[in-house]
Amino acid sequence: MRYFRSESLSHDPIHGYIPFTSTAGLPEGEVAEQQIIDHPWVQRLRQVHQLQTAWYVFPSAEHTRFQHVLGVMHLASRAVEKLYDSLREVCPDLPSRAYVESLMRMAALLHDVGHGPFGHFFDQHFLADYGLNHEILGAHIIRHELGPLLRRIRRNPKGCLADGETLDPEQIAILITRPKDGATEDLPRWLRLLRSLFSGLYTVDNMDFVLRDAYMSGYSQRAFDLDRLLHYSVFTPRGLTIHERGLSALVRFIGVRAELFRTIYFHRTVRAIDLTLAELFLDSKRYLLPGNPLEHLDEYQRLTEWSLLVRVADWHSAEDPALRELGGRWRDFLARKIRWKMACERTVFFKPGETEQTSVFSNERLFEAALRSQLPPALRDLPLKFDPARHVHRPGAHTPAAGQNFLFDSVTGQIRKLDDRELFRQIPQSYRVCRIYALDNRHNVELSAAMDKLVATGSADDVTNM
Repeated sequence: MRYFRSESLSHDPIHGYIPFTSTAGLPEGEVAEQQIIDHPWVQRLRQVHQLQTAWYVFPSAEHTRFQHVLGVMHLASRAVEKLYDSLREVCPDLPSRAYVESLMRMAALLHDVGHGPFGHFFDQHFLADYGLNHEILGAHIIRHELGPLLRRIRRNPKGCLADGETLDPEQIAILITRPKDGATEDLPRWLRLLRSLFSGLYTVDNMDFVLRDAYMSGYSQRAFDLDRLLHYSVFTPRGLTIHERGLSALVRFIGVRAELFRTIYFHRTVRAIDLTLAELFLDSKRYLLPGNPLEHLDEYQRLTEWSLLVRVADWHSAEDPALRELGGRWRDFLARKIRWKMACERTVFFKPGETEQTSVFSNERLFEAALRSQLPPALRDLPLKFDPARHVHRPGAHTPAAGQNFLFDSVTGQIRKLDDRELFRQIPQSYRVCRIYALDNRHNVELSAAMDKLVATGSADDVTNM
């Protein structure tokens, strides 16, 4: 009975009951997982939508980062349950299972703690001004704001840390931060391998958000076979490896994730909302925070979608004429009056071996220059927005997540590259959903014709020679 005193449950529509340790019955001086969950840095995620602006288009997708991180914490435990023994065979210096599980659970719970309003959009349109992203901010929060509490966690629902073990916030910060391309790090091998569960091909993060976003948006109630994917995963000397019996489940997961990007995250109206929001942010961000978030953590902790949207809704009555004009634009946005309308769209796939960098769709500037050159002279100065939204199906050779996932061939007993299987080779490397947005639909025919010419050529060399 004493066991149940120190455990609580949260019920989740995706994973069922999620257990976590509570303060009741804990020895004096210990910190429970509940205290981290209830901390203001984590609770603020209740006010940040998981689908940064897609909830404006998909009415049921009102779920938040808070629900997501609880689910990721639960998946971290499931991953450790399946993978700990194989990781210990590869890394004999691996800490106790309870340490690894608590480390993974806290990294999972806190991996989004640095997010600002509108999630990744805020990274691009605010944090980037200071050389930051949500991972860098999150790592700082873990080290300096939550570190003293994290060091006092000594148990999770499955076990207690061994004598002499103390949870290390630095290792948690490392797990939530993507490895830099080509960087060499002096880390324990077991920690580098565990990071593949946060930044690899299939992770505790993306496995949860694919299931959750698919369910909450109405796309699918059972998007992929999570149980099979975990069951056939194992750590080998090469890294995180999937048995060939689980390869079809992995391919299904990759396909569903890509489909969610096409149909939900990159929905035409979602991207139009993002374009409108980007214009608003350009003029508004100096009013939202006094400077670098690292220097204003208290204000950043209070900056959420709720606080932001409540604040900008009052700007229309400000005494400052500039702020009042900006407030009028925000009122239009809140009334869902979106300035930009999609004129045309084409999806361009890049297969393994095809160099995306040589395509005119590789960035917005090239895309715009190439498209305008195909338009009739009278339309070349038309107010337009160009959006070549990109999704990576699977890590390429030069991405930070490359080289972290492998395949076990049961016939030969060898560990191979995933590319050795035709089933995996057929997956595109990446794709871009290339769209043109205009203020109205009067010239959609001409824009579509220009886009078709562009898709037929598609080479950046053609643009530079025009």
